[in-house]
Amino acid sequence: MKKWVFLGFIALCGCPFLFLNAQQPATEQAKSDPALQRAKKQAKMLDTLYKTAIVIITENYVTGNESLAAGDAFQTLFKSMKENGFHEVRLLDATGNAYDSDNEPATDFEKKAVKALLEGKPIYEEVVAEGNEKFLLSATPIPVVMQKCTLCHAHYEGIKGPIGALGLKIPIE
Repeated sequence: MKKWVFLGFIALCGCPFLFLNAQQPATEQAKSDPALQRAKKQAKMLDTLYKTAIVIITENYVTGNESLAAGDAFQTLFKSMKENGFHEVRLLDATGNAYDSDNEPATDFEKKAVKALLEGKPIYEEVVAEGNEKFLLSATPIPVVMQKCTLCHAHYEGIKGPIGALGLKIPIE
């Protein structure tokens, strides 16, 4: 059973980018901008990597509510990625009852992304400019994929749909 839940989770993470909040349709914009294609591919890879690793850590190292939540451990990893200038990652609450107040959606993008994901979108993206730099903002849903998740996150018990989102900010280079 665990294997099928895990494979279903991976399939969900690997869904094609079906929703792009930009001026051009996703396929048109991606065709006209190879840098955006690379950023989208990197976002998909990072989403799969982070979510798969959190599931593996939870399956193998979480033994009770006294265990360190995998998401907490990943906050250190996310900080390192940002400090080294690679990309930014945030765990975003979608329940209105954040495990950690730092996970509450803060920006306009994060609020719109959580709303879209709760409405069933498999991904929410925007391209933004900051000075002379462009970034791909991407958010994908985080569901409760195994009962063990509720050992550290009891308040997620029984929630259907996403409990949060993985938000990425990737330079378009």
